[in-house]
Amino acid sequence: MRSEIIMAWRNMWRNPRRSGLTMAAIAFACLLLVFMLSFQFGGYETMINASVKVNSGHLQVQAKGYQDNHEMRLVVDDPRQVAGLLSQINGINSFSFRAESFSLASSGRRTYGVAVIGIEPEKEKAMSTISDVVRQGVYLAGKDRGFALIGSLLAKNLKIGVGDEVTLLGQGRDGSVAATVSVVKGIFRTGIDELDRNTVQIPLADFQEVYAMDQAVHQVICLADRLSEVKDIAGTLRQSMAESGEEGLVVLDWTQLLPGLVQSIQMDLVSGLIMYLVLVLVVAFSILNTFLMAVFERTREFGLLMALGSTPGRLVRLLLLESMGLTVLGTVFGTLLGVLITLYFQSHGIEFPGAEEMLNQYGLSGRLYPSLSLLSCFAGPLLVLLVTFVSALYPALKVRKLKPVEAMG
Repeated sequence: MRSEIIMAWRNMWRNPRRSGLTMAAIAFACLLLVFMLSFQFGGYETMINASVKVNSGHLQVQAKGYQDNHEMRLVVDDPRQVAGLLSQINGINSFSFRAESFSLASSGRRTYGVAVIGIEPEKEKAMSTISDVVRQGVYLAGKDRGFALIGSLLAKNLKIGVGDEVTLLGQGRDGSVAATVSVVKGIFRTGIDELDRNTVQIPLADFQEVYAMDQAVHQVICLADRLSEVKDIAGTLRQSMAESGEEGLVVLDWTQLLPGLVQSIQMDLVSGLIMYLVLVLVVAFSILNTFLMAVFERTREFGLLMALGSTPGRLVRLLLLESMGLTVLGTVFGTLLGVLITLYFQSHGIEFPGAEEMLNQYGLSGRLYPSLSLLSCFAGPLLVLLVTFVSALYPALKVRKLKPVEAMG
């Protein structure tokens, strides 16, 4: 076996230009796969974090059934007890309370259906990016009462601006009529039409008073330090709630809160995988062509070796060792280069000139960052290694059909 490895190594460099080009093609494919998968996964993480910071959070504690029905009566009766459990769990960045009701927003002769959300303004600054996208006026302050924050499209539909009054009319938790008049303190634009058209935020204290909530809320919103920690935090929180007797509450993570986002990511991932598979197949056909040429060029040599007593099996092993040597060298070099390039951009980010203003509207910076992981680092190169090995089998197995007399003819 050792002699075969030495011979295969020498044969690899009999035509250094062809071997170099083959390894370069493999290395480029591995580099591209490592970087593009890391960039794609980093983009997903950025998209998820941006989406959860607009509205949902990484985790929510709700009453059972609230996610499906959003009924006023389905509440978290004692949010402070839940807050006590959250404060004991590592990995939670921040949390806040929210209450929500469908109501009518009216200004003069114009009336629209809206979601009125009661928030804790100071805590929401750490939880949500809406405070960063206030385009007119200012965000709500901690001690504000009687003020409201509304979406830009809603302000346009109601024909109101900062300082104008908006009348909110809905139903309280106890079935009573809930009505209040709030002064518009700020107008935000997230770039998400549904939010900008249908959302009114008021202080939680106002909401609880107007909608007869007492101290209850509908949602306890949590942000995690890292997206990768969300499932572990959710499991720990469920266990803590079960031990404390909170049987009427459930813990939902972002995948349950934003199923549309999950489906979008899955569709994008499938289209990306198809593109990567096409890239790998192109490289595989290139390798197949290279090894077929090598076999045809050395047909006389193989015939002579078989005439001198070499078995077809030994020649097949020799060719496979040559092909795997080229593939492994190209894969290792390309993977290392891809990791280094990815780590650089993971630290410095990739700037998109001209897109900064558009990204800022969604609470994103003008730079996007790849996210290197074990999956993005090894999935592509291992696929290249497997496909190129399979591609090398066909030309190698052709040697078994050679007849010494015909091969030397």
